[in-house]
Amino acid sequence: MFESWRNKKSQSTVSSDMVSKQRRYDSLVRALHADIYRFAYWLCGDKHIAEDITQETFLRAWRSLDSLKDEKAAKSWLITILRRENARRFERKQFNYSDVEQEFIEDTLSCSTEEHAEQHLLRRQIAKLELEYREPLLLQVIGGFSGDEIAKLLDLNRNTVMTRLFRARNQLKDVLEQPSHRGQSNG
Repeated sequence: MFESWRNKKSQSTVSSDMVSKQRRYDSLVRALHADIYRFAYWLCGDKHIAEDITQETFLRAWRSLDSLKDEKAAKSWLITILRRENARRFERKQFNYSDVEQEFIEDTLSCSTEEHAEQHLLRRQIAKLELEYREPLLLQVIGGFSGDEIAKLLDLNRNTVMTRLFRARNQLKDVLEQPSHRGQSNG
């Protein structure tokens, strides 16, 4: 009889723990899914790949949710998982290179407004940045992370992060200030 009571209590505890984990996970997804997806999209530039990476990130988060001790660190934790997932994508992928440069492939987005065209230009220029400059910039702009947080996420010195952010902004500024990117003058 005592054994039966102990088994019921163990099952009840396990069930309670699972419900608690599910609630914790659901709140994590609700709070951070949009930010994680947005960062994934900026990293890869493809909606479908971003969805896959985001889904895999949250799957891995579920599996190791017990390792997240501080809820305030959840966003950084998920970004770290996402970065690893993005890196795994390149480990698995076999690239087929063509003679055509990426920038010459016809763009399927329609630029119906001037603002949309400017956003598209900015997105293309950010995508052209080397990863060492693009990633800290995206973490700051899209992720909202500070220089110290980015340094921890990327396992870099804070000064290195700040230098890369400075260089990324300057590269964008230089490209966007070129006459070919400013539009045509009236006159």
